[in-house]
Amino acid sequence: MKIAVVGLGIIGGSYCKAIKAYTPHTVIGVNRTKSVAEKALADGAVDVIGTPESLGEADMIIFCMYPQACVDFIKENGKFIRSDAIVTDAAGIKTALCPQLKSLSEEFGFTFVGSHPMAGKEKNGFGASDENLFMGASFIITPCGADKKAVNALASLALEIGFGTIKVTTPEEHDRMIAFTSQLPHVLACAYVLSPSCPNHKGFSAGSYRDVSRVANINSKLWSELFLENREPLMAELETLNENMNKLYTAIKAENRDELAALLERGHSVKQALGE
Repeated sequence: MKIAVVGLGIIGGSYCKAIKAYTPHTVIGVNRTKSVAEKALADGAVDVIGTPESLGEADMIIFCMYPQACVDFIKENGKFIRSDAIVTDAAGIKTALCPQLKSLSEEFGFTFVGSHPMAGKEKNGFGASDENLFMGASFIITPCGADKKAVNALASLALEIGFGTIKVTTPEEHDRMIAFTSQLPHVLACAYVLSPSCPNHKGFSAGSYRDVSRVANINSKLWSELFLENREPLMAELETLNENMNKLYTAIKAENRDELAALLERGHSVKQALGE
């Protein structure tokens, strides 16, 4: 296939590098900043620097942009996409995004299949991209009405470039679970490092500090968009977290050792039962 990747940040760049490293497909790289595309070409991550017009050459197009930027780009350039092309995104929200992209696919004639690669780093940009970023990771597909052939084509590419698990679900279930597994930890990490104690952590911290604070190194523009677009599921998870935090706070304040131990044991038992 000829695969176009639009947006050569950490995810888009990693897609390019992985496709070049592990498949025979040709990669067309499209990026707003020309110097980044030139770097990708020099590194061998793409075969050619593309333009919106060159999207017509692609059998598959992977959009690795902010959610609204993806919608805006297709609105402006969807006329260049072939009617037999498969188009996917890489966004961390689906309920707000997929209906818009599905509507655009019907307007311009291409096939849209939603997807979300569950991989990343605390760093951003093409310089942080890695051909092995997706190794063993989960690849979530939200078909959004696409036929089985298109879904299978996207799943096959994901497996080729190293993903270990393919999960097919609805946009709603995706967003509900991502609120818990991804967005809530980012909120928690940011709240944690806002403590006035944080600047003095060196010499007092080890693995616990590192594990909790790691994802506070956040792209604030992207994640604020993701949080707000998925605010209802995220707020529900925050309410549950606040309830559990309040129970622990109350037990500690009251010096209720039995209640505190029971709460801690419940957490221990849940984690132990999951075996991970």
